[in-house]
Amino acid sequence: MPNNKTLLSNTDLLDAIEVYFKALYYCDLHLFDQVFHPASSLFDADEGDTTVDPIADYRDVISKRVSPASKGQDREDEIIMIDWLSSKCATVKVRLRIHENIFVDHLCFVRGREGWRIVAKLWHLADVKQS
Repeated sequence: MPNNKTLLSNTDLLDAIEVYFKALYYCDLHLFDQVFHPASSLFDADEGDTTVDPIADYRDVISKRVSPASKGQDREDEIIMIDWLSSKCATVKVRLRIHENIFVDHLCFVRGREGWRIVAKLWHLADVKQS
């Protein structure tokens, strides 16, 4: 049976995932900075080679992106899986839509003094929706 610390941890992690979804939907850098650890990196292999981007580069992309919210796009995001490594570490698999792109992300979360933060993101462009 889960104890109170585990239940609190679950709720806090779900809140952090929601911050992630909102940060990308609104292209909100304040929310972005709340959920991403400043030393985090992003990884993908969609082009055949492994690409690694520091969080500052991704933050710059988000700062220039037209937000899905401003285009009136409905939010389409979901949690697919949460894999608990410990009470302070979890990997979260999510799916979300940004404009016509459907992404599947694996987000590595660590809970520290600032709460749950993403320390690494592995992402994949899973599909492109036609308008």
